[in-house]
Amino acid sequence: MDENKARPSAGLRNSAKQAPEAPGVYLWKDADGVVIYVGKAKSLKARLASYFTGKREIKTRHLVAKASTLEWILTETEYEALLLENNLIKRYAPKYNINLKDGKTYPSIRITNEEYPRVFRTRRIVDDGSRYFGPYPSADVIDRYLELVRRLFPLRRCKTLRRRETPCMYYHIGRCSAPCAGKTTREEYALQVERVATLLSGDSEALVEALRADMAAASEALQFEKAAYLRDSVQAIESFRGDSGVVDFAYGDRDYLAWAVDGSLVDFVVFQTRSGRLVGRDLYRERSFGSEAEAASEFMAAYYGPERLPPPEVFVKDAEGLELAADFLRRGLGAAFRLAAPDERRHEAALAMAEHNAREDLAKRRRESGDVEALEALRAALGLEVLPELIEGFDIAQLSGKHTVASLVSFRNGAANKKGYRIYKIKSLDGGIDDFGAMREATARHYTHVANDEAEAPDLVLIDGGRGQVNAAWEILDALGLDLPVVGLAKENEELWPHGAREPVVLPKDSPALRLVVAVRDEAHRFATGMNQRLRGKALGFPVLEAVKGVGPTRARRIMDAFGSLAAVAEAEPSYIAARSGLDGKTAEAVRDAASRAASAMGAAASSSAAGGTAGLDEVVGPGRS
Repeated sequence: MDENKARPSAGLRNSAKQAPEAPGVYLWKDADGVVIYVGKAKSLKARLASYFTGKREIKTRHLVAKASTLEWILTETEYEALLLENNLIKRYAPKYNINLKDGKTYPSIRITNEEYPRVFRTRRIVDDGSRYFGPYPSADVIDRYLELVRRLFPLRRCKTLRRRETPCMYYHIGRCSAPCAGKTTREEYALQVERVATLLSGDSEALVEALRADMAAASEALQFEKAAYLRDSVQAIESFRGDSGVVDFAYGDRDYLAWAVDGSLVDFVVFQTRSGRLVGRDLYRERSFGSEAEAASEFMAAYYGPERLPPPEVFVKDAEGLELAADFLRRGLGAAFRLAAPDERRHEAALAMAEHNAREDLAKRRRESGDVEALEALRAALGLEVLPELIEGFDIAQLSGKHTVASLVSFRNGAANKKGYRIYKIKSLDGGIDDFGAMREATARHYTHVANDEAEAPDLVLIDGGRGQVNAAWEILDALGLDLPVVGLAKENEELWPHGAREPVVLPKDSPALRLVVAVRDEAHRFATGMNQRLRGKALGFPVLEAVKGVGPTRARRIMDAFGSLAAVAEAEPSYIAARSGLDGKTAEAVRDAASRAASAMGAAASSSAAGGTAGLDEVVGPGRS
């Protein structure tokens, strides 16, 4: 093998151009000389050039930005490069390569290693001799399994087994055999536990056969009640087997390997079927800075090994680019298996289910962990000095100058941070329509706390609007001595207006940065509009209710506090209104009717306004009493 060390990071692009058109392995290293990524290539020159040419993904730019030096090692063949890549990944455990970490997002069923074991759902694997079954295809399946187990097998429920003179309620309803009170023997209890294990392992046919043998023996011994119970148990298991979600994909042993990618985030899901039954599912949450095919190849090489051999068939959505990894496993493990895309409808359906699981978990993961790629893209687009890890967004909502509110939403690492949400009821406008004034008041009230070190300063302030709203917010920040970047997002063309800019920043429609700022803007708008509607509805409710004979201001407020809106009052039963508000039945019915009329009128007014009508809500409700 020939080894070459590239020049320092300033010349990474030129170094990549000098790479030979030969197979080999390349290593990105950071400023400390730590290997951060290892990749293989059929042609080093072509692969390394791709890091600097064309429309590069955010994750690619992120990897290159973190690298300081580049090295490569030549090999004779692409297969030899794969062998070397696998060894180097194991040796260096690079930050940006696949490093299998079991997601453990999905629950399993645990049979504890105790004298009288318990059976329950868990997400934590404890190496204490307990037996685990799963993870299962869905939470619904695991719940049905546990319900069947509890109905058919009387095992203990209590976490701590204490000796008792008399058994608890579960014994008397047939849901526990009461080992605490000596109502069963260890042998009898162990038999029930083993039958639970048989059911959970998927071998329900063997369990049914054993129960039928017991049923026949009970009948011969004239124990008809016991025989009937066993008959019902057999029927319950057979019915469950047809409706358990443990799908009969096709006879044989196979894995269905699927993945979903979002930027550098990638989720892998493996459905394991044995004898045609789904017996397990593995989920791995990873970060990958290579191509999709490279990530899948790395995963296969890491997932299968001497302790987990590939089954005779492994189905993937696209086998192109993965055959080299499959050949590596066949040679290294001596495992003869077929890697292929689905060739029958049933295999397509199974793989689609696995891919759906991967996409769903990836969406959840994005919500939980944030969006690093979007933050990096936003920093680059706006020229920010720091990554905008904390973004605060503002919006104003009002109707004809009434119930004006400003919303503040907080996003940390690209994900909503509900603890940082605030609503400001605007007090300075006296019913006037002035969004700029409302923005000044809201930012003044909030950022006074920041200036006094009573609240954390954000990395970016996002305003729903254009230059006018941005300038209004900036005036306050400048007066408070806060140097925070402020940018507006104009709705019409989704243009970003940084403070002081003469031209807007226009991001590509598929930009992750645009996706993030739109999410912040939309959340601020939702939060402000929702509060404005609640305030309007509550305020409009008072004159409507006070117009009912026997309802004064105090009772009207009590009703609105209890129900929140006229629509809720209109939908309630008079008896419930009476109970919540201290009214008699006749008055409660009159309240419900008045609320129903007003709610209908407001709905008509809203429709008229949407269609170009001029009726306002004040005109609908009216100030007078009926």
